Amino acid sequence: MSCSDEYISHSNDDNLINISPSLQVKLRKAKYGVYNHSAVELCHWTKKSFNNEGNCYKHKFYGISTHQCMEMTPTAMNCENRCVYCWRPTEFYDTLKMPEHLVDEPDVIINQLLKARERLIVGFYGSSKSDKKKLDESLFPYHYAISLSGEPTMYPKLPSLIKYLHTLKNTKSIFLVTNGQEPDMVMRLIKEDALPTQIYLSTNATNKKMFYRINRPRYVDAWNRWLTTLKIFSEMETRTVLRITLIRGYNDSLDDISDFIKLIKIGNPHFIEIKSYMHIGMSTKRLEQNNMLEMSDVIQYATKLNESLNDYKIMDQSEISRIVVLQNQSRFANRWIPGYLNDNPPSPGSV
Repeated sequence: MSCSDEYISHSNDDNLINISPSLQVKLRKAKYGVYNHSAVELCHWTKKSFNNEGNCYKHKFYGISTHQCMEMTPTAMNCENRCVYCWRPTEFYDTLKMPEHLVDEPDVIINQLLKARERLIVGFYGSSKSDKKKLDESLFPYHYAISLSGEPTMYPKLPSLIKYLHTLKNTKSIFLVTNGQEPDMVMRLIKEDALPTQIYLSTNATNKKMFYRINRPRYVDAWNRWLTTLKIFSEMETRTVLRITLIRGYNDSLDDISDFIKLIKIGNPHFIEIKSYMHIGMSTKRLEQNNMLEMSDVIQYATKLNESLNDYKIMDQSEISRIVVLQNQSRFANRWIPGYLNDNPPSPGSV
């Protein structure tokens, strides 16, 4: 998706934050469903699952149902970072705050995005390759991935949104991905009993200099914000994941492993996902193909990391997604999400 002629991404029609009309057109052309400041998309793996052509790594690692996954965001064009590896058009993120009186209510967001997602799915009924039973089932999501674009913890009503999702009768799991720039909101999720099933912290730097080079944050105290969120992760009574994205020439040196271990010990996550940067989307304007690691590189890094961690073991890997996942044996969580145990999750290494 190219947004090269877009300079203003938001407007305030009817006293609510809105993605500008011209950018909405481009997002819809790229097969997004858009509602004011929120968006939904059918990811690559969801579409492949409609044709019985595979499932995403979240199914392999944790058992979630790929065709019933709804990937969405309440903050489509809002983020505090301009990460060099992000495959979204970060150059047009122009807000650092989302005032509560200028955002949609959680139930409105979810119901509007469900309708938008249904419109995206309808077109697949015309394909002879599509599994019609899966398409029917996909209209009633089991899983919500709050991670599509932007930074969801900027949405001031996030606790209520997660609580609302938990009330929906088909909901089995909710995953939330954060860049760690809003530790106060992460604390609110705890205090307001609004934790997702699993929460990810994007992890890609071992020190302040590396952090600013990769994440290009807008907050002056961004590194301290991230460290605060990391400490909160150690206290969370839900499943926690550190997602380490490796970029060749930026943070993939084996010499940095000892510093990553120091951070891992602070956060003490249930799982660590070590993955390669993927050369796709808008990131291709900022990085080169050779910044992407081969699977063998990821395995080497994960193995070295694991050798230095006494409490973890290599749990599984996904070659096509270039990810290896480690599981904490001291702060243990069963890899399989309980709600999917009757859905016959794959055995380790079977996909």
